Amino acid sequence: MKRTLLTFSAILSLTMSWGQTQIGNSGFENWETVSSDQEPVNWNSFLTAGGSYNWAAANQIQSSADVRPGSAGTASCRIWSRSTFGIIANGNVTTGKINMGSTSPTNSSNYNYSVTADANFSEAITDMPDSIVFWAKFTPNGHTQNARMKATLHDAYDYRDPEDATSTNHVVATAVKNYPSTNGNWTRFSVPFTYAGPASTVAYILVTFTTNETAGGGAADDEVLIDDVELIYNPSSVTENELNEVVAFLSNGGTTLNFKSSENVDFIVYDLAGNLVLSGENVAKADFNLPKGTYLVRSTVNGKITTSKVVKY
Repeated sequence: MKRTLLTFSAILSLTMSWGQTQIGNSGFENWETVSSDQEPVNWNSFLTAGGSYNWAAANQIQSSADVRPGSAGTASCRIWSRSTFGIIANGNVTTGKINMGSTSPTNSSNYNYSVTADANFSEAITDMPDSIVFWAKFTPNGHTQNARMKATLHDAYDYRDPEDATSTNHVVATAVKNYPSTNGNWTRFSVPFTYAGPASTVAYILVTFTTNETAGGGAADDEVLIDDVELIYNPSSVTENELNEVVAFLSNGGTTLNFKSSENVDFIVYDLAGNLVLSGENVAKADFNLPKGTYLVRSTVNGKITTSKVVKY
């Protein structure tokens, strides 16, 4: 579920974006209470589902302390499937809203969708990312079927997934990954967006993670852990002004922080919990003796602020 939450990461996304739009709470660090359970902030599950059968929803999501290797965070998102009268309900988490319109999993009235009139159930974006990266740990319960991630960039329409005939006309680009068991290990997936239209103006992104690529597929207690979702923008997709901004990057095995800039910079480094962990003034590089993890580097040159993300493995 979404709400106005002026955490450190939210302020960064509003004032110090590291280039282009990212999905809110993409590391699943922030959670909020829904009834007696919890959902990740900026994401939605069956707990906030709509539709004529939402009364049948049960909790299939929780925060997990099992995080991907090198993460600076302390939480990931766990979803799982369940069986009711022999019918499998896939685990499901989305930036949109779940519509429960039928007891038959494959019925077309069951879908996730962007509610463009409600920021609680939609994710606005106007940039055009090249790919989406996420970490997952998928543990199927006694079968070899695949879990699924689908991200769709679409125009200002209440797009649904799975698509109906009308929704198809509003697609700008899609990124889809059906992936097998990760054998108990965290695995990093990078999935390119295919810009095939027919729409051309990006206004929203609908992202969905499920425990099976097929509605009603798999078995009860299939489990997916998800962490650190990121939209990737290659240099060819950014503007000339963005290319002229400061870029921070690590070298020497992650022990040196470098700045690609025409001048020396002042900088501040935060971890993903919002703690200030390093700073410096008037430098081109600096020692980076910090633990493995993901960090946000705020660089200032001539009053202009740029924020980069660096990962120490």
